Amino acid sequence: MITVHVNGKAKQLTGELTVAAFLEQENYKANRIAVELNGAIVPKATYTEVLLHQDDTLEVVSFVGGG
Repeated sequence: MITVHVNGKAKQLTGELTVAAFLEQENYKANRIAVELNGAIVPKATYTEVLLHQDDTLEVVSFVGGG
C-alpha cells in the first residue's frame, strides 16, 4: 500500500496508479477537473502516463459553472 495526499487528506492506495486510473476509481469526471501533482499542473494528455507514488501530493480542482 502507498499513501498519497489528495486535497489535504491522506488516501491509501493498493499500489501505484496512474492519475487517470485514480481519477476513474474516485469517480472524477476528467473533462471537468484540473490536477496538480506535487505543485505542478498535470496536462490532461498525460493522465494515463503519470504514476502516483508514495507521499505524492495531489490537488484535484473541479470546475463549476454559474454566475
